[in-house]
Amino acid sequence: MTKLDQKYINKIVKEALNEDLKPFGDITTKLIKNKKSKAKIIAKQNGIIAGLDFCRAAFKLLDKKTVFSTKVKDGQKINKGKIIAIISAKTKTILSAERTALNFLSHASGIATFTKEFVIKSNNQTKICCTRKTTPNLRLLEKYAVKKGGGLNHRYNLSEEIMIKDNHIESSDNLYSLVKKAIKTKKIITVEVDNITQLKKILNLKFKRILFDNMSLNILRKCLKLCKNNYETEYSGNVNLKNVRKISDTKVNRISIGSLTHSAKSFDYSLELFS
Repeated sequence: MTKLDQKYINKIVKEALNEDLKPFGDITTKLIKNKKSKAKIIAKQNGIIAGLDFCRAAFKLLDKKTVFSTKVKDGQKINKGKIIAIISAKTKTILSAERTALNFLSHASGIATFTKEFVIKSNNQTKICCTRKTTPNLRLLEKYAVKKGGGLNHRYNLSEEIMIKDNHIESSDNLYSLVKKAIKTKKIITVEVDNITQLKKILNLKFKRILFDNMSLNILRKCLKLCKNNYETEYSGNVNLKNVRKISDTKVNRISIGSLTHSAKSFDYSLELFS
């Protein structure tokens, strides 16, 4: 998995700043005096914070002399009205970076907060996982935010693990032979099944994980019983906050949820200048 380091953060944030400022810069802010100012970022709801380093980078990339003082840490629970950070910089720096900084902070915190809701709803034995249903070029940020919300990262990309899904099975003449071929690679292997018949075809093979896709809870329980704890087990398909507890109560090891990253609501923050 690609490392979330300052080099990556600066690259992503710089691209976002360019999107907002090219080709002529902040033409509105150019109209005001560029004095020294202070601003505070305030949470407008309860939740879990994530993305502070991306937020900081937006200001620092415009002016390395910016002082960005955080009052909380990523992964921390925050309440409405909490001051997240104090920024000391030139007025133009603050105003020009404001939206980019808050966009990153709001997006990451929204994912972390949504993930935490699923973690709380499920039982303590089941891990809540994200998927590859991420915003293009923001996967690393989004998977980081999931972890800060108490979730678990699924494979990062197609190179990291083997995952045999329905279309791979459809394209193959024989599921058993396909899995045996995968085993020879020595990679971590997940096989997705959507019925008991498929499951029975591979139960005598040794690999890491079986993913049960869009099953009724009754069928899921039968499949878990057949597995006899010989595999790590996972469920996916139409998981929401209303049904996640019932799914986790089957004692499946993991539940993967695409909506953690593709449907999380943006967290509400505001930035206010003050004397």
